[in-house]
Amino acid sequence: MPELNHYLQLLIDGLSVGSTYALIAIGYTMVYGIIGMINFAHGEVYMIGSYIAFIAIAGLAMLGIHSLPLIMIAAFVGSIIVTSAYGYSIERVAYRPLRGGNRLIPLISAIGMSIVLQNTVLLSQDSKGKAIPDPMPGGFELVANGAVSVSYMQVFIFVITFVAMAGLTLFISRSRLGRACRACAEDIKMANLLGINTNNIIALTFVIGAALAAVAAVLISMRYGFINPNLGFLAGIKAFTAAVLGGIGSIPGAMLGGLVLGVAEAFGADLFGDQYKDVVAFGLLVLLLLFMPTGILGRPEVEKV
Repeated sequence: MPELNHYLQLLIDGLSVGSTYALIAIGYTMVYGIIGMINFAHGEVYMIGSYIAFIAIAGLAMLGIHSLPLIMIAAFVGSIIVTSAYGYSIERVAYRPLRGGNRLIPLISAIGMSIVLQNTVLLSQDSKGKAIPDPMPGGFELVANGAVSVSYMQVFIFVITFVAMAGLTLFISRSRLGRACRACAEDIKMANLLGINTNNIIALTFVIGAALAAVAAVLISMRYGFINPNLGFLAGIKAFTAAVLGGIGSIPGAMLGGLVLGVAEAFGADLFGDQYKDVVAFGLLVLLLLFMPTGILGRPEVEKV
């Protein structure tokens, strides 16, 4: 029984981390699904979202405001607005002028944009890490004596990620803009011929991806209580891994890939030590790509001759 409780606790911890990976991975998979390119500046957009949340929380504390609802609203709204603006700017500056050419050129441009954003934060906020206090200390005991517990912050992460993913699913499946996104993902040239403003739709996918990354940034920074200018790189790589695991270009795949990656990290850290959790995550990616190159829910591309 103690072992079962231990594994159940690992599963809960892994799902809470994996759900945030899924939010970031959706940004990668939406961009790839429409224009067939990877936005390698996405991790830095996530990092900027965490800094905006820190600034919002610190600003309210300086004003003597400690209301939890106001802190949450300020952190989420501020991060979403700023990161959405960055997502739109990245598309306009690093991608739109280069579309239609060699795919390697926008990739290099995105990496350059990533370096620019990282160094912008380094210059404006310095290289020291920032501490964010846990706004929701405490939690629930699922098993007596704390053998299995869920913190209030983990419950909040589950609720917010579920709401965000459900909202995105409804937007993609029911709204007019969502149908336009699906049409562009299916055949962007035909969508353009049918009167869809594909430039606006592509920009919208960057904005949506950046907004979801902001949500993940607020949740993760509050969960772990620490941010620095370098966290965007590792988070971006992890989210990209989740997108590939689930099937790059598939939104349900990104969600599933994030959860699988989070659980694999939690169990890997328990089996081999915390310092090996990244090895387990990327090892899982290599094994999956060897046997399922398109990912769990990915569809093989059929090239017409």
